[in-house]
Amino acid sequence: MTPWIAALIALFVWWFSTGTILMAVKYADRAGPSVRARTTWATLPLMAAGAYGAWWSMTQTDIFGVYVAFLSALALWGWIELAFLTGVITGPNTNPLPDHTPEWERFIRAWGTVAYHEMLLAATVIALALTQYEAANPFTFYTFAVLFFARISAKLNLFLGVPRIHVEFLPQALSHLPSHFRTRGMNWLFPISVTALTFAAACWLERLYVADTTGHITGFALLTALTALAALEHWVMVLPIPDERLWRWMLPAPKPTPEQHTNQGGHHGL
Repeated sequence: MTPWIAALIALFVWWFSTGTILMAVKYADRAGPSVRARTTWATLPLMAAGAYGAWWSMTQTDIFGVYVAFLSALALWGWIELAFLTGVITGPNTNPLPDHTPEWERFIRAWGTVAYHEMLLAATVIALALTQYEAANPFTFYTFAVLFFARISAKLNLFLGVPRIHVEFLPQALSHLPSHFRTRGMNWLFPISVTALTFAAACWLERLYVADTTGHITGFALLTALTALAALEHWVMVLPIPDERLWRWMLPAPKPTPEQHTNQGGHHGL
């Protein structure tokens, strides 16, 4: 299997898994808080499958083992993100940011909105690092680590301020989050973030170039593509790229508000 095919597979899995999570969250959001919780716990086997796949693939160095490792990391990540977006695992602060909040308090409140979620992600990446230390196939850890540090970087950039912030995909359970974001032309962290991600992608590419087994070629091709996508997601924060169109067509229409029902009835003369 050529590195190009592996990169295309990484691109497709990133798009499809993101869209699937958003679709599940949106449908559950329309049905109410109890359905959001049931959706999260009903998909818990995804987390279990990811943990088992990470353990099983550690000794498998062929192409199949590398793909299992990569998909296991995405399964672990996907369930934790689903739990966050449904509002089941977020943080102790579920209130909007009050006006004129001092910067130090703004950071504490922002941390409070995601604290439990971030601690679960950190615990998972630490567990993978400890269990896959010197493993023959460490690509579950590598994949999850890329996702983890890219997400931390993205959240810090949203906190510090970027020109473009998408909030249309946020569910009702996280409606307080945008108040903790800041819209501004640029922040000091953004150049560091995109430089670090670009450098990381180049490092994976160098590992791909010197890889001498099909398993390593596939694994480093997947990591190169994933890290490049993470860098692109950062650029979307500052460039007018309509990335939301990639998933908008998959999602249900927004639930009509009472005002919309009233206007619609008046339009039809009812």
